[in-house]
Amino acid sequence: MCIVFIGITYQVRKELHRAARKILETNAKIFRWPFQDSVSPFDAEEYESALWLLLKRSQSEDKTVRWQAVKDLASNHFWRDYQYRAAAQAIDQRTAIGLARCKDVDLRFFLPPPPLPKSKDMCSLEEELRLLLAALPQTGFDPCVQYFTSLALRENSQTIAAQKGGLWCFGGNGLPYCESLSAVPADTVELFCLQALVQHSKIPTHCDKIESHGGLQLLQKLYQLRKDSAKIQRSIIHIIGNMALDERLHSSICHAGWVSVLAEVMKSQRIMDSSHAARALANLDRETVHEKYPDGVYLLHPQCRSSQPIKADVLFVHGLLGAAFKTWRQQDIEQSADEKELDVEDEYSECWPKTWLASDFPMLRIISVEYDTHLSDWKAKCPVESYRESIAYRSSELLRKLRAAGIGDRPLIWMSHSMGGLLVKKMLLDASKDPEMDSIVNNTQGIVFYSVPHHGSRLAEYSVNVRFLLFPSVEVKELSKDSPALKALNDDFLSFAKDKKFPVLSFAETLPTRVGRMLSLHVVPMESAGLISLAIFKKELV
Repeated sequence: MCIVFIGITYQVRKELHRAARKILETNAKIFRWPFQDSVSPFDAEEYESALWLLLKRSQSEDKTVRWQAVKDLASNHFWRDYQYRAAAQAIDQRTAIGLARCKDVDLRFFLPPPPLPKSKDMCSLEEELRLLLAALPQTGFDPCVQYFTSLALRENSQTIAAQKGGLWCFGGNGLPYCESLSAVPADTVELFCLQALVQHSKIPTHCDKIESHGGLQLLQKLYQLRKDSAKIQRSIIHIIGNMALDERLHSSICHAGWVSVLAEVMKSQRIMDSSHAARALANLDRETVHEKYPDGVYLLHPQCRSSQPIKADVLFVHGLLGAAFKTWRQQDIEQSADEKELDVEDEYSECWPKTWLASDFPMLRIISVEYDTHLSDWKAKCPVESYRESIAYRSSELLRKLRAAGIGDRPLIWMSHSMGGLLVKKMLLDASKDPEMDSIVNNTQGIVFYSVPHHGSRLAEYSVNVRFLLFPSVEVKELSKDSPALKALNDDFLSFAKDKKFPVLSFAETLPTRVGRMLSLHVVPMESAGLISLAIFKKELV
């Protein structure tokens, strides 16, 4: 009798507890409480209900409800391990992508990549990469893609090693590997193949072929086996980011286990790695991201989903020998022992637009672009791409990419360095002549030029003294001091900027830059760093 009474009391208490929680709108209250191991059985059951309620809401037909549910799932960390694992089984593709783009999300929400079958013929990864490349179109497209593909299919570790006979291997297929006489490791050959796949992934129809021939699974296998190579993993994420531009491939990318990989890389302390992953996830996230980020366009902030409205865009354009991340590092520091003891490196920024600028102005969208530049044709990655190195070609290509990324939809500030400033001037002039690009001009609110050679640089003149400048590249030739093309560009832009009343801020370098091991010089002399040359300025003063 006593046992029955206790059982009834237990049931009554249980029902009363549930009713009270409903009256107090437990769904709103629970999310403010930390989970305690000492919580009652009833509380545990309510927490369980809350998790599944959020999972159900994450699949609602109402976009606002879905967005809030994903946000609540990611921001609460009181679920038990088995709940995370169970939720990972139930989360759909859209929710998984949303969670991957949430700050501080628990990685247990994601299923690990599926186990990959072993190759039937047990061929090496190198051979599997070659088979994939051989299955892709070989003719009728960009000559640089053909160049990289032919090299990857033709060369192997033995032939590349044989060609590494010294520096005098002009134009040979082993040119990228002329710098050392040591044996070629396997990861170098794999990078060779991945370089070709990066080029193919820039062509939408080739992305279809990569997917249909099992490329996503092969890249996953290589990624998991090469955890010791940041370059290989970064190249692979680069390819995934390009493939994610095609919404038809999103399901295949998710099924191949890439969302969990990208979510993990987003947490990396390496800015290059996390930014590659952020670009790929932004291209996958069609729920909250309307723009697409083409090859070479990187979203530095906000990389995670945010309720903060974006009020303006800031666009960073690097110059000669620069890059989307390294150009904007704080400095190359050489610390003393005392500084190391004080942990001075903790304050060091590998990319100040992402760390400092984003912290000070979280309402900005910060984008950095990347394109290959070379001092010499010896160093060109693709010897048949010299036409691509001209400012005119780069302007056309970058404008198309930037418009796809939504540049021009809101107020815009340009930040440029060195040759990047010339490119900015050319892009604005070109955009003013194209009705589809006119919004970029109309929304430009200011331009910053960091050491931009508006009137040219003497860099090309030093080619005789610098070994690797014996064959100066197109970029260096275009920077020739008093070049007629540069003068025409500057005159046109000066008139255009005055008409549009663009606020312009220019900086000049005062210290020489080391170029190679033999030379230090002012790449951009003071008189060249201003839109109006000093000679003209002095004449106007008189």
